[in-house]
Amino acid sequence: MNKRVEKAFENRKKGYNCCQAVACAYSDIFSDIDEETVFKVAEGFGSGFGCMQGVCGAISGAVILAGLKTSTGTKNTKTKADTYKISKELIEKFKNKNSSVICKELKGVETKKVLRSCEGCIEDAVKLIDEIILKQ
Repeated sequence: MNKRVEKAFENRKKGYNCCQAVACAYSDIFSDIDEETVFKVAEGFGSGFGCMQGVCGAISGAVILAGLKTSTGTKNTKTKADTYKISKELIEKFKNKNSSVICKELKGVETKKVLRSCEGCIEDAVKLIDEIILKQ
């Protein structure tokens, strides 16, 4: 199993939400931000944005990392287009694989048909990070 997937699963077992589990699994790569800060930033994205069953936390964690990878910060806001392009690719590939990016749909809350487990979503997000963000 991929080292980052294992780290994300360990994070999840420690009580991290899906977004935190994914984003914090890469905190060592982004030298300008520590794991505790990543944990804090990602906290509200759990369970589909604050338990509202919106966008999956795992793919939200990947999008957070896209911004950390490509943004130059407030000094030059021209990097938004690059971040948006990477984010769109992450989301599209995740949706193509799992038929949705919405937590309640992935979990089958209304349909009782689970499209993907939290662990599966975490694994997919990590693999997409490796494939798309880290190859930049």
